[in-house]
Amino acid sequence: MGAPCAFRGGGGRPPATADPALPADSLWFDGAPLTVQGGRFSDGQGREIVLRGYNVSGESKLEENAGLPFASVADAGKSAAALRALGGADAVRFLFSWAHAEPVRGQVDTGYLAAVTEQIRAFLDAGIRVLPDFHQDLYSRHLFNSGSWYTGDGAPKWAVDAGSYPAESCGICLFWGQNITQNAAVQQAQRDFWHNAHGLQDSFLATARTAMTYLRRHLSDTEFGQIAGFDPYNEPYAGGYDSGQTSRTWEEDLLWPFYEKFRAGMDAAGWQDKPAFVEPNLFWNADISSQRQEGGLLDAGTLGPAYVFNTHFYDQKAISGILMWGKAADDQYAADFAAVRDRAAAAGTAAVVSEFGHPLSGTVADKAPTVLKAMYQALDSRLPGASWWRDPAASGPVLSGTQWQWDLYSGRHHELMNGNPGKVLTAGDAWNGEDLSAARLDGSGDVTLRQDARLLDRLYPSATAGTALAFTYEDRSRDGSTTLTWNPVPSSLPEVARLVGSGQYGLLVWRSGDGTAPTELHLPASFPTATVVSDLGTAWAPPAYTGAATPVAVAPEPGGTGSRRLLLTDTDSGVPHFALVTNGATAPSPGLLNAARSELAAWVAAHF
Repeated sequence: MGAPCAFRGGGGRPPATADPALPADSLWFDGAPLTVQGGRFSDGQGREIVLRGYNVSGESKLEENAGLPFASVADAGKSAAALRALGGADAVRFLFSWAHAEPVRGQVDTGYLAAVTEQIRAFLDAGIRVLPDFHQDLYSRHLFNSGSWYTGDGAPKWAVDAGSYPAESCGICLFWGQNITQNAAVQQAQRDFWHNAHGLQDSFLATARTAMTYLRRHLSDTEFGQIAGFDPYNEPYAGGYDSGQTSRTWEEDLLWPFYEKFRAGMDAAGWQDKPAFVEPNLFWNADISSQRQEGGLLDAGTLGPAYVFNTHFYDQKAISGILMWGKAADDQYAADFAAVRDRAAAAGTAAVVSEFGHPLSGTVADKAPTVLKAMYQALDSRLPGASWWRDPAASGPVLSGTQWQWDLYSGRHHELMNGNPGKVLTAGDAWNGEDLSAARLDGSGDVTLRQDARLLDRLYPSATAGTALAFTYEDRSRDGSTTLTWNPVPSSLPEVARLVGSGQYGLLVWRSGDGTAPTELHLPASFPTATVVSDLGTAWAPPAYTGAATPVAVAPEPGGTGSRRLLLTDTDSGVPHFALVTNGATAPSPGLLNAARSELAAWVAAHF
């Protein structure tokens, strides 16, 4: 029931049959492997790729499902379908465990790797790219005893037994993360790993290589094509610095050589065309100045296509409940995420924020709606909403990111903390008091969201045919009963403002490239009938995609989950294009659509 007008026709490659091995609803341009080109993610068809999704999941830190994110492949499939349809994701960071991959030194558990592979496959079948991650926090749970207040994950028991570590104690700690710098057992174990004491690092690298070889051999070529790369080590920290060593020289002397060895293992395991998603010193971008340490892989040179700059961001001030009173606001994290963009650009590679989030229960949970809105805003653009329309050319690249986390079993765990049957954890994430999962199972066993769907299921440019010049999305997410609007359409564009009204809207400006595949934007479920205003055409309820004959069109996203995408096909190169997408109008008149397009065309001409 569309009202298309002024569509621009053109040539271009006609639709072809998709590879039958690809997920359901795939089109001819889907399934291309992810690479890094020109400092941004690319699909090899001249399109910039943005990865958005979640970590699956903190469950891997627990023992209740033997270090796996899911109790079964069926649960993995249920989670993948919901993550796509409810959470708007096209990627996941998939956690698994060194402790379970190598429970006995020198003996890799292929049964565990087989289970990991099958659960990863469930996400690939849903059309979701997967970034495997060998995860750790506080080095290992085996540093802690049955009566400990805290726990860890990562290294196997034999790795802990190899060292003579003191009894763990954090002293006066209010947050589990303080163990990183205050618990002598954790510090010494981490330091041993980075110095390869007892051959620990050698063993880890050998196991990682075996795991990658297993995945390469047991996934089909088509499936393996949707593996994004590999995250070698979560949140690295020295444990302690040598005499005269600084955080920066530690990265140069110990962390970067480790990544080079891991990279060599990837090459040997058949992953030579995939990047390593390498993380700098955990504290390089801490938002509490007393915690920040110089870093960011400053001395690694140009990373290029073999590596991705991979970092995390949590607002520790907000989490503290003391250092940030009140809630987050427009522009809250623009500078923090701009630092990520700038560091990746200086290193000549793409960037991803592979963890970000905020507690959903406890004394600071009331900040979560605004904190997460501000984080997503900073992923979308380096500009605040208040000034975006005035200087869109400074918007910067759209950042990829995976929120922490998506735990199917949130609030219904049965975890024996550190193996203690007297300390059975069920609430939240069942790990060190955390509660950050965006989803849970309801009483009927269906996946449901724990956060506002407007915040999580977002419009974003999953693939841009050329170069993204500017992007913004006003999600109109809610903080309780209050609708948060940080980027209203300015009064200087009255017809655009009239069209958008009180609805959600996004605007992408891009410069066309040489490829023939279309630009894609994920359409949230809150856009059942989208209005599109573009120089390529205008439409309310765009038609189904048939190729270049429908330059503004919709199609299902790969995976058969019911999620949809907007496809925009241009037939030129080096030309600026724009597309406004909103759910704020019902059957707008052709006159209003054309008036809004004229305003946007003049605005784009003035700024680009």
